[in-house]
Amino acid sequence: MKIGCVKEIKNNEFRVGMTPDNVRAYVSAGHDVCIEKGAGVGSGFADAEYAEAGAVLVDSAKKVWDSVDMMVKVKEPLEEEYAFFREGLILYTYLHLAADEKQTDALLDGKVKAVAYETLQETDRSLPLLAPMSQIAGRLSIQEGAKYLEKHFGGEGILLAGVPGTPKANVVILGGGTVGMNACKIAVGMGANVTILDISLKRLEEFDNMFGAQVQTLVSNDSNIERVLKDADLVIGSVLIPGASTPKLFKKKYLPSMKDGSVFVDVAIDQGGCGESSRVTTHDDPVYIVDGVVHYCVGNMPGAVPRTSTIALTNATLRYGLEIAANGLEEACKKSPVICSGVNCYLGKITNENVAKAHGREWTDICSLI
Repeated sequence: MKIGCVKEIKNNEFRVGMTPDNVRAYVSAGHDVCIEKGAGVGSGFADAEYAEAGAVLVDSAKKVWDSVDMMVKVKEPLEEEYAFFREGLILYTYLHLAADEKQTDALLDGKVKAVAYETLQETDRSLPLLAPMSQIAGRLSIQEGAKYLEKHFGGEGILLAGVPGTPKANVVILGGGTVGMNACKIAVGMGANVTILDISLKRLEEFDNMFGAQVQTLVSNDSNIERVLKDADLVIGSVLIPGASTPKLFKKKYLPSMKDGSVFVDVAIDQGGCGESSRVTTHDDPVYIVDGVVHYCVGNMPGAVPRTSTIALTNATLRYGLEIAANGLEEACKKSPVICSGVNCYLGKITNENVAKAHGREWTDICSLI
């Protein structure tokens, strides 16, 4: 199979879908790899490294898109890339279709075989291709939140950990998944007062066993959320339903009762966000203020640390990419329900149930199409 990778064009997105080591693995397995020149520079990978690993380097993204059987990316294609869609092309990347009807329509119209990192689910229900970016985003959320609590960024001007004789910041984490766990680790490590809310008592027990008296665990419901937000300095929104739009737990009606200069980081913004007042921002212009609350809603948070993010992501995606390349998507799906779970669109049909529900469309089981 011919595998391709292009430079990401999303605002301040410096990650790349394949490293030179990935290229070497595909080439060793008998595949051809085509890389756009400069694709890896933002992550610290030079063209010469890709060439040495066996890739053919070309000078335009269009040439890559037009010549490959499978495109391996990081972020969802932007509108200017929709023209490259064609029937039968395998697209292997993050898609977040529940929050993007225009992209969904473009993939359907182009009859692309779209495999989404964020919905690929292992038999133990883990999300192996979402996990590394969730780990990074969770840790970054505290780092960024602490920064925007500084006064000159519009924050209330407090230090997350405080110092002897001063109050520590109150950090509230909505959702105890991978993002929430990693946010909690950093917030506790920095010495903040941390409250974690989740709907699963079992998950809250895990937090209690891990962090003990260092965290307050609460069942996630409207009453508890509203109560803890009144004293919150930093709120992390880390809710996820694989492939589906994110429930709006952080409601506009809560904002007037929150502290002026408190900060809300919506890590779930790729899937539509868990805040009613959330809208996608960029690294160039990351924050805005609503009712005195600073909102940080950058849609590609891990792009701020591209070297770490690229290596972590491609360590996870390579295994499944090699399966698809070796067998073709159809045979790979027949052999593995895990690969099936990643297929969101297939030759004009929506094959992920949550994506179909998000847009009020018909869902078709991928097994009936292959």
